[in-house]
Amino acid sequence: MDSASDLWLCLAVAMVAWLYSSVGHAGASGYIALMTLSGMAPERIKPLALLLNILVATIASIQFYRAGHFSWNLFWPIALLAPPMAFLGGYYRLPLEWFKILLGVVLAASALWLLSPIKHEEKVVEAPKPFAIGLGACLGFLSGLTGTGGGIYLTPLLLFLGWAKTKTASAVSAVFIGVNSIAGLAGVVSSGSPMPRGWVWLAVAVVIGGGIGATLGSFRFPVGLARILLSMVMSIAAAKLLLG
Repeated sequence: MDSASDLWLCLAVAMVAWLYSSVGHAGASGYIALMTLSGMAPERIKPLALLLNILVATIASIQFYRAGHFSWNLFWPIALLAPPMAFLGGYYRLPLEWFKILLGVVLAASALWLLSPIKHEEKVVEAPKPFAIGLGACLGFLSGLTGTGGGIYLTPLLLFLGWAKTKTASAVSAVFIGVNSIAGLAGVVSSGSPMPRGWVWLAVAVVIGGGIGATLGSFRFPVGLARILLSMVMSIAAAKLLLG
């Protein structure tokens, strides 16, 4: 990529970090979409997406924890087996064609999630511990395998199952994403995959965008257009991966 392409990619990932961190996510699916469209090799995308995830998830976790939205009782069973499973997912190398198909499906699902209406939560019920532990293990492995943190799956599940209200779901997802991304990146590095060069400016971009988004996360501000645009980017990237 030339310097102009690098600049646009940095600006784009900063916007993704802002949007996702405002709801307790780290943005891996968005970074994957942008890096795919930029022509980056799939084997470079996975470790870089996890690294950027760690930075933004840390910022979002701190912000939502300080706001008093985090629930340890909900978090620990979901996170009990997730990190070791994320490590295994990160360590395992899928054949390139399978990896592209899986990434394409993840991006397509993420695009649909961005366009889904946000529902008002009803009464919260306690999460059954065995089910929560199993769910966390599955999401952990999937997050390491795809280079995401798992929040794009966890948050809607928490709301759908009635285990948390929106802010609590965001807080729990942020920490879940962080620990999974650390474990997943450790697995990737342990498998012998090198960290891609040129990640520093992308890291700076997501820290700035993530810091702004996490700070504004407790306020109401118009993000509808951004969600639509990001969904379009993900859809295009998914089509590129799935259709070749």
